[in-house]
Amino acid sequence: MKTGTPDLTNYQAKHFLWRVENRVATLTLNRPEKKNPLTFESYAELRDLFRLLHDGAGVRVVVVTGAGGNFCSGGDVHEIIGPLTKMDEKGLLEFTRMTGDLVRAMRACPQPIIAAIDGVCAGAGAMIALASDFRFATPAAKTAFLFVRVGLAGCDMGACALLPRLIGQGRAAELLYTGRAFDAAEGERIGFHNRVVPAAELAAAAATLAAELAGGPTLAHALTKKMLHLEWDMGVNEAIDAEARAQAGLMKSRDFRRAHEAFAAKQKPVFEGD
Repeated sequence: MKTGTPDLTNYQAKHFLWRVENRVATLTLNRPEKKNPLTFESYAELRDLFRLLHDGAGVRVVVVTGAGGNFCSGGDVHEIIGPLTKMDEKGLLEFTRMTGDLVRAMRACPQPIIAAIDGVCAGAGAMIALASDFRFATPAAKTAFLFVRVGLAGCDMGACALLPRLIGQGRAAELLYTGRAFDAAEGERIGFHNRVVPAAELAAAAATLAAELAGGPTLAHALTKKMLHLEWDMGVNEAIDAEARAQAGLMKSRDFRRAHEAFAAKQKPVFEGD
């Protein structure tokens, strides 16, 4: 471990549950009695944790889920929405920038993030799911970008940039203008959900993908994630050149040599992440 690198296997979360096993972290939003809403404090801790993951040791994949049969109902009505109506402009901007910084931190951390979604997935919860790299859902999942339902615009936490890229401009416009909920079947059809599985199989399905990714080439996964985001702002020719430089750099990694040696020996490669 590098000097000063946080060991997140021993991270003590204050506002949610955090467990690391076999290099896979499971982050569980844990206010089931209210369908796992966020508070000012949990927003900030989530942002800070995903920032730490950029250099965090011991974690190769993150699974985000919710307790009690729901993912996340968004900002807590009494602990966030109410106080926001009494804030001045400076306080409001500090809050909206903090929520956007959570999405930035999720996109910037090198670990793949899997959202395991059951039940309610609304508002900021929908944005956490959207900012993840994969989304698995149960048939009971109901997702809504419901900002307009409380008199706000659909442009929250990067929704107007991220959602059209995932499901297309027309579908995103409808969901952001109306704030309507969509079920798991529609979510899978329009490309929001990668997979829909029975509730009893959700944790196992997420864990299976997480284990596969955790056992893969960590540097390569991190670079894939980075380039998926960076290339949104590139032309095709620029992207091809950027990928050539990125791939050439990885060809000097020890994992690349390990893979060659394993294939030559007709064995499965064991990647070490260097």
